[in-house]
Amino acid sequence: MKRLAMTLSRHSFVRFAFIGGCGYVVNAAMLAIATDALHLAFEPAIAFSIFISMCFTWLGNRYLTFRARRARGLPGMTQEWLKFMGANAVGAVVNYAVSIAVAHFAPPPFNNKYVAQACGVLAGLVFNFTLSSKMVFKDSR
Repeated sequence: MKRLAMTLSRHSFVRFAFIGGCGYVVNAAMLAIATDALHLAFEPAIAFSIFISMCFTWLGNRYLTFRARRARGLPGMTQEWLKFMGANAVGAVVNYAVSIAVAHFAPPPFNNKYVAQACGVLAGLVFNFTLSSKMVFKDSR
């Protein structure tokens, strides 16, 4: 079992999913702040939480998942961030659309804002990993 855990922890998708899990916590916290403290409607609140969690996951993926392939220097980091945001925009749109659909059309208790958010995050995960690994954190060798 330990050997399996070690093997999986070396796989970039597992690290990406771990950062995504942490990003989900950030996403949920930002959703709570946006809806409860700022009193935003669900639609702008989920957009806000997605953006903040994308910034968080860029940092996490840059330093954990794709550490050896990350850009160096401010211009490189800026370009990498823009690429990450652009590549993950596809996953963000999927995330947003699924979240809104579940929140509006799923029967209770599945239409809960956090359940809807979790469904959106999971739907966007596959798009985000594929595009990040192929377009953003390319091996420069």
